[in-house]
Amino acid sequence: MSPSRPFIERPVATSLLMLAIVLAGLVGFRFLPLSALPQVDYPTIQVQTLYPGGSPEVMSNTVTAPLERQFGQMAGLDRMSSTSAAGVSVITLQFTLGLTLDVAEQEVQAAINAGGSLLPADLPAPPVYAKVNPADAPVLTLAITSDALPLTDVQNLVNTRLAQKISQVTGVGLVSLSGGQRPAVRIQADTQALASYGIGLDTLRTAISAANSNAAKGSFDGPRRSYSINSNDQLVTVADYKSLIVAYKNNAPVRMSDVARVIDSAENNQLGAWAGSDCPAAASGAAGNDCFGSPRRQLVPAIIMNVQRQPGANVIATVDAIKKQLPTLQAAMPSAVKIAVLSDRTAGIRASVEHVEMELVLAVVLVVLVIFAFLGSLRATVIASVAVPISLIGTFGLMYLLGYSLNNLSLMALTIATGFVVDDAIVMIENISRFIEDGERPLEAAFKGATQIGFTIISLTVSLIAVLIPLLFMSDVVGRLFREFAVTLAITILISAVVSLTLVPMMSARWLKRADEAAREKKAHGRGIGPRVQRFFARVVERYDQSLGWVIDHQALTLIVALLTFALTVLLYLTIPKGLFPTQDTGQLQARIEAAQDVSYDRMSALQQDAARAILADPDVDNLSSFVGVDAANNTMLHTGSMLINLRRGHDDQQTLMQRLRDRVAQIAGVTVYLQPTQDLTIDAETGPTQYRVLARRRRQRHDHAVDE
Repeated sequence: MSPSRPFIERPVATSLLMLAIVLAGLVGFRFLPLSALPQVDYPTIQVQTLYPGGSPEVMSNTVTAPLERQFGQMAGLDRMSSTSAAGVSVITLQFTLGLTLDVAEQEVQAAINAGGSLLPADLPAPPVYAKVNPADAPVLTLAITSDALPLTDVQNLVNTRLAQKISQVTGVGLVSLSGGQRPAVRIQADTQALASYGIGLDTLRTAISAANSNAAKGSFDGPRRSYSINSNDQLVTVADYKSLIVAYKNNAPVRMSDVARVIDSAENNQLGAWAGSDCPAAASGAAGNDCFGSPRRQLVPAIIMNVQRQPGANVIATVDAIKKQLPTLQAAMPSAVKIAVLSDRTAGIRASVEHVEMELVLAVVLVVLVIFAFLGSLRATVIASVAVPISLIGTFGLMYLLGYSLNNLSLMALTIATGFVVDDAIVMIENISRFIEDGERPLEAAFKGATQIGFTIISLTVSLIAVLIPLLFMSDVVGRLFREFAVTLAITILISAVVSLTLVPMMSARWLKRADEAAREKKAHGRGIGPRVQRFFARVVERYDQSLGWVIDHQALTLIVALLTFALTVLLYLTIPKGLFPTQDTGQLQARIEAAQDVSYDRMSALQQDAARAILADPDVDNLSSFVGVDAANNTMLHTGSMLINLRRGHDDQQTLMQRLRDRVAQIAGVTVYLQPTQDLTIDAETGPTQYRVLARRRRQRHDHAVDE
């Protein structure tokens, strides 16, 4: 019994079956997410603890070490690395691939609660964690600027109206602010005035602490009504602090303004961030929102917001959801505050996927042309070509059900499958055509040809899928990375076999002509392109036959060439560079600027701006964000600064461009720049590229730990 007979006898049902496959594939294609690569991220959580004033040694001994002991007891922990800098401790926890991120989050929270009693009692806030890989580059970078408001007010608005809303978007792992100038009241004691009144600094500190207590005030409870006393004793403004009574001397109050200078300032005045963009001259007025209202190629102080995704989150959906909210968020801000998108990682992902999709369409067209060149029949070409789009489109439906995405590897699998899926159809058509040439009617030829070749197609399909089995059983990141590729390719081959056993014989039975009709048609078009192509390939086969005869006559020489080729292959395999994935050009560079370790903040800020201007002056640089200072987002040292550089499309070779940028910055005395391309595939959760970690190990003021299990 032929598996194709029921489908040949029922053309309408067969057509509806193929239509259902196509519709399911189109629906799946509509909902498939876009990404650069399959989601292979390790579950990674970053724990940050702030302890203002703590030295790296204090942070390492009193904060990092106790937390590491608690985290080391968690099940499924694969790697733990920590950084202890001045006032900040950062511990990165990387779990095994088999552990879900939600389970890892619960374990981390339990470990933090258990280790709370081991941390310093005066810790201003408990450790906080974020489900993010610190080695990932931000998926979206926003610059918030204002020409009228000070950065302290902008920071307050960003914290209360912008950052909280964006952090609630599905897929967002961490929203970090660089250059954040949180408002604060700064009290600068006048030691001479304090000495003249006989007041010590402890008295001043005690007075400030007592005036800022916010305790329960009680309530009034009457016969008919009760009232809770809601009074806040905390001081907020500079005027409140100036009028604060510190002590009484000679029966007269001594106020804060008598012994100290009280000013409005920032909580950390050694943080700075700048945004630089290439603004067209014509856009200085109309497009001020995108160009920060500044002249062409100029740095402006800004609050830089970096948005990082959760491991495994859909990058495209996350960024689209954030951008959808940006107009509403901009409307909620004062008109003097401008929000601009500095970098969008999804732009490169979309362009890469579009490029691969174009190559996929081109591959389908070339396959169809090759089929026509060899078969020489337009009807047979159409029948064989139908199998290609149906197999490819039908794969999208199963990809959606399996939770896959449209990425470079899955689309590469479809591109490779384009040559495979047509093989079964050609084999079926050629076998049916053989019976037609023997005088059979197309319907009878379809029955006989499908019965004879059906098992062959099934065996070919099984053998092709069997080749992919090793990829399915690969473990760790490599297995996760190529499993989607292997399964997508296997699904396409399987659907191709179904189409070749159903639709192809059905169409051949009704579209192919009898032998005499085909001969008359071929004679009528004897001078067409088909016969010419056939004659060309006949000459190619004749030349191949001659060269094959020469090779057979010189067997010793042929064997020597084969052995030399094998030896050269082994030699090249040993010498060629090896790696998991090739270096990508994502259009972004990460830069770290380093100066002398004893540099002051003002000097480092000036050097950082000079380096940013030098980089921004390059014609291949589109925009950049620059940051200097020490906080939770930049837990290195004061003498280092960071940049995220976005390149123009069609820029020069990446290595050439990086060397040119190094040469530009090298002209600034006292500055060293290290550049690293951002990558779509990040495996280890080490913070920063390799050369950064080498420099970090040389610093005595910083403590790094790494634990592998």
